[in-house]
Amino acid sequence: MDRNLHIVCTDDCPLPKGSADIVSCAHQKERGESEMRALYDIARVLMDRSGQRQTLQDILVVLEQWLGMVRGTIMLLSADSAALEVAAARDAEPAVIEAVRYQPGEGIIGLVFQTGQPLSIASVADDPRFCDRIHARQTRNLGDVGFICVPILLGSEVVGTLSADLPAKDRHWMNESLRCLTIVAGMIGYDVRARRLEREETQALQDENLRLRNALEEQFRPENMIGNSRAMRDVYLRIRQVAEGDTTVLIRGESGTGKELVASAIHYSSRRAKGPFVRVNCAALSESLIESELFGHEKGAFTGAMQRRIGRIEDACGGTLFLDEIGEFSTALQAKLLRVLQERELERVGSNTPVKVDVRIITATNRDLEKAVQTAAFRRDFYYRINVFPVFMPPLRDRRDDILLLANHFAAKYGQRLGKNIHRISTPAINAMIAYHWPGNVRELENCIEHAVLLSQEGVIHSHNLPPTLEIPNRNDAAALGTLEFRVEALERDMITDALKRSGGSAAAAARELGITARIMRYKIRKLGIDYETLFGDSQANRAAHDSANERGE
Repeated sequence: MDRNLHIVCTDDCPLPKGSADIVSCAHQKERGESEMRALYDIARVLMDRSGQRQTLQDILVVLEQWLGMVRGTIMLLSADSAALEVAAARDAEPAVIEAVRYQPGEGIIGLVFQTGQPLSIASVADDPRFCDRIHARQTRNLGDVGFICVPILLGSEVVGTLSADLPAKDRHWMNESLRCLTIVAGMIGYDVRARRLEREETQALQDENLRLRNALEEQFRPENMIGNSRAMRDVYLRIRQVAEGDTTVLIRGESGTGKELVASAIHYSSRRAKGPFVRVNCAALSESLIESELFGHEKGAFTGAMQRRIGRIEDACGGTLFLDEIGEFSTALQAKLLRVLQERELERVGSNTPVKVDVRIITATNRDLEKAVQTAAFRRDFYYRINVFPVFMPPLRDRRDDILLLANHFAAKYGQRLGKNIHRISTPAINAMIAYHWPGNVRELENCIEHAVLLSQEGVIHSHNLPPTLEIPNRNDAAALGTLEFRVEALERDMITDALKRSGGSAAAAARELGITARIMRYKIRKLGIDYETLFGDSQANRAAHDSANERGE
């Protein structure tokens, strides 16, 4: 091509008019070819379906390569739909890309975001609306440049912006560049729509998968246990795995976590369910009585033994024997129990005749048995014999998702016992229980709710009804409670939860009451961890999903 075709033609071009027209036509043809090549390459980039950030970055490279549009920037809606965030940018610092947000009406980009109309500026240096926050052109002495910004639309909704600089030598192509960027923005809009639909479909599948998995796990949840947290679902799985056999089980966990409930669940889920379930609290029996209590005794075996007595082990024949606080046993008694575990036989006190027993043994302890074995306070062979199938009960502080479920259960239990109809636990009371560290675990929570029910009025448990200990969080919790972020989130959680309660669980109605969009409401519900099923039940969760579908026009 003749090098004269690269001459910039303007109205005051010194060439004869005929020559200028020839050159101008050549320039226009060359420009059109560049635009076609750019659109072709952008279409190929979109067809490759790489990650969104990489796709958008590649589009900006094409615009710079074929059309000379430098410092291209693509901004998309933030997760809360309140502002624009940088999705891709050429020649910008990574820290700036992560930090910059444009609110509606803020600068040229914010104005396009607000109005949905494209804008072009012949000189950014002469326009006071230009913020220059992403590339800092003026501080970098980049010279006088033009600027174009067009909206990225999904129907009538603005979901982002596409902008770029035009060097001074190319500014006479402003209108053509504006038209070309509008076409590219439309192509990006279709890609954004497709990715959004994919994310929504993926999220819907994940939610359905989670719902089905939870429903399946709920089928195996023992009736005597409460909790849907991941830690408790692991416990339910362990119970289901061990229930059918006669394997010896060791239940570990802090005091008050509900180890006896696990033992009961194992027994009543097993083939021994119709047999007896015998509980023995080893810590409550003295050393002189525990052997007779477990093994029984013959008449005259010791002073006061007026007749033969059957021990707890024989009482449990055909069923399950639960030995709580097994760590309190002496080493001598451990040796005798070891024979029962290995040979399934015992000798009553005062007798040398072995008695066969058909019993399953489940043990529990809150002690560190490994340390006790090292100090010889616990027999190593006995430890390995009872630790065939361990089940760990998590402390309440590690299953905070279950606190509200447990609190509601205990409120109903003691409300009925005390003749009070408890229909609600206030949000401040829930926050206090969530923030507390619960050293006494579920047993302490039960006692606190009983205390609160006793003091409650009008069917509502308020924070001042709880014991004073819950009003003084530990040092780490106090530090968290003092942060602005925590207090803001707590306020948002309270307002949204109360609005949802007033609307009967309808997210759309609650959003209208609070003056926000349904999309922001759903985002806040996920971010703040507000549990629909816990608060409103499955029917309200379905209603919330219906609200969401209506918002999407499905």
